[in-house]
Amino acid sequence: MEYMSGIARWAHVIAGVTWIGLLYYFNLVQVPALKDATADGTNAGITKHVAPRALLWFRWSAVATWLAGAWLLGSGLPDALMLRNGYAAIGVGAWLGTIMLFNVWVLIWPNQQKILGMKPASDEEKTKARRTAFLASRTNMMLSIPMLFFMTNGLSHQVLYSL
Repeated sequence: MEYMSGIARWAHVIAGVTWIGLLYYFNLVQVPALKDATADGTNAGITKHVAPRALLWFRWSAVATWLAGAWLLGSGLPDALMLRNGYAAIGVGAWLGTIMLFNVWVLIWPNQQKILGMKPASDEEKTKARRTAFLASRTNMMLSIPMLFFMTNGLSHQVLYSL
């Protein structure tokens, strides 16, 4: 049983690094680069080849991170989500991660599909989709800082010592 919690912890960390790393890549590298590439007409490589692949890894690493975190919490998941019985810190991290997962699948991904031409959309719809995806992504970037703080502090105090 001990090795299973080790596998869950490893999966949670690896998936989380992938998810948050791509989140930072999108916000700090790709968005500014895409703006410049669009201005000089060289954005096709990014929008056609890089963005779809990065978004695939981004959304599925979000799911893997959340599921591995839930696996780690095990029977403590309800207490974490209810912020009770010593699980408040990890629970705040879990809630922030849940909000971020929602943003990925409900706000960012559907709008990116319109932006990248994977789903038909008018120019007006694409403009609205860009703003929605941008704001959700920036929100996730800002939420990632406290989420990582509460996840690591709550994890070390509650889950690791209770295994």
